[in-house]
Amino acid sequence: MILVAGDFENSGTALTWRLLQAGKSALEALEQGIRAVEANLADWSVGVGGFPNALGVVEVDAGVMDGRDRSSGAVGALTGFIHPVSVAYAVRERLPHVLLVGAGAARFAAEIGAERGELLTDAMRDKWIAWCAEHNFDPQRGDNLIDAVYHGRDPRKSGGTTVYLAQDANGDIAVATSTSGWAWKYPGRLGDTPIAGAGFYADNRYGAAACTGMGEIAIRSGLARAVVAYLQMGQSVEEAARTAMADLSYLRDFTKGITLYAIDNRGQHFVSSLFTKDYAPPHYYAALPGEDLPTRRESVNLELN
Repeated sequence: MILVAGDFENSGTALTWRLLQAGKSALEALEQGIRAVEANLADWSVGVGGFPNALGVVEVDAGVMDGRDRSSGAVGALTGFIHPVSVAYAVRERLPHVLLVGAGAARFAAEIGAERGELLTDAMRDKWIAWCAEHNFDPQRGDNLIDAVYHGRDPRKSGGTTVYLAQDANGDIAVATSTSGWAWKYPGRLGDTPIAGAGFYADNRYGAAACTGMGEIAIRSGLARAVVAYLQMGQSVEEAARTAMADLSYLRDFTKGITLYAIDNRGQHFVSSLFTKDYAPPHYYAALPGEDLPTRRESVNLELN
């Protein structure tokens, strides 16, 4: 079983599916699939070619979790390395820690020989220059970065995280995530993508969940862990996702713009979104037990009171 945010063609979805079919473990297959997305210049929200922060630097985040023992690895605000998901994978395997950020994450990536590279493309540099001009922001003259980030925020460019969830032939469940985060974010900002329990969570006994979109909302609600907790309480995957999403309406200054991907350990899934009516909810690809290939499906856009 595989569930991914994104497309089948020209992405890592097909690769991940082939690896699962060949008997690879869920976590191994997910890492390789996301690496393909991170290297895809056509994807502006992940890896090389991703949106930079407000200072024109591409900072990337990633996380992985193995449902067999809930072991996890993650990196945040990493610069200068092509495949943050592999660095996160290595954190899980080679350190007694779960999350590394900034300079520490970069040092670790260098120690393990992770692939280096320039993440800011010419196209994205031009977009950043245009954004600075639009908001009369010049970092060289010491302009207020807080104001620039707040007023220059574009909700249409606040999501785009790549999330992959899978259950392999052994019944083991895993989840992996990767993103370059919000366009023009404040330097050092972490969303939910590298936060176990917020942006991703996996437990063989019950299922897994991951989020895209408004990462701050997922962090404040512990969204991914909440879904798995509701599965543990006996709810179906759809009931668990709906219950977790309904809780978001109680957050102060709640803003719509989040998608939740959930699977259970019996091969069922549910993908739900919270978007305004003038915004098309994201599509996704899934292959369920017995199906030959992942197929495109539409998420369910929820209307909460």
